[in-house]
Amino acid sequence: MKKLLIRADDLGYCEAVNYGIARAVKDGIVRSVGVMPNMKWAEHGVRLLDDTDVTFTVHANICQGKPLTDPKLIPSLVDGEEFKDKSLYREAKEDFVVLDEVVMEVEAQYLRLAELIGKKPYMVEAHAVPSANFNKALAIVAAKYGVEFLQFDPKRGPKVGSTYFKFSMDSGNADYNPMESMKKAMAQDFAEDEAMLMVLHPGYVDEYVMNTSYITTQRALEVAFAINPETPKWCEENGVKLLTYADL
Repeated sequence: MKKLLIRADDLGYCEAVNYGIARAVKDGIVRSVGVMPNMKWAEHGVRLLDDTDVTFTVHANICQGKPLTDPKLIPSLVDGEEFKDKSLYREAKEDFVVLDEVVMEVEAQYLRLAELIGKKPYMVEAHAVPSANFNKALAIVAAKYGVEFLQFDPKRGPKVGSTYFKFSMDSGNADYNPMESMKKAMAQDFAEDEAMLMVLHPGYVDEYVMNTSYITTQRALEVAFAINPETPKWCEENGVKLLTYADL
């Protein structure tokens, strides 16, 4: 049987995204959710998912909103009071992220999410930023608190514990259809220790999303995909087992 883990990222991004993710969980198939703990809407999003069996991860964020750490202590990550834009990380020729500074912020975000959910988050993983020091910080914080982190094997790709993941995130495509993306992803061959990680960004769209994200109407499409009864039906009929991180 093939294995599929569907993760919804960006809980806390804004209220509209929070409501979309909550719908995808409560009325749909999403059971793993990445939280942006530094965002001012993080608590609102987590409270919407109280009394669900969702597995929370720290979707560590250093490119959107304000940090939880005093900006004066993390100058490599900020412009003024806000995080540097993700475009600066992506265009940089060298990794300008200072390891000690990003460890401080990732730890603060881990502790904030642990406080909001009243227990350890299952895992720490990264939002949107290519940085070797950022990834090192995830590993350091995960080891300190005894949780998983999404590591990358240079030969086989993303890995959690002993499970290697193939990866699907097609929301940036102009002709994006989440159902077709899932079918295409699951048509591949899988080794016994492999699963598919399909990353969604479900949500509804408001002015904040329109002004700050290149993923807009795709978010609403992913809510519809997650709550469509044909989605789990197709998985069952095609020998696809739906996982959460807690199943690994």
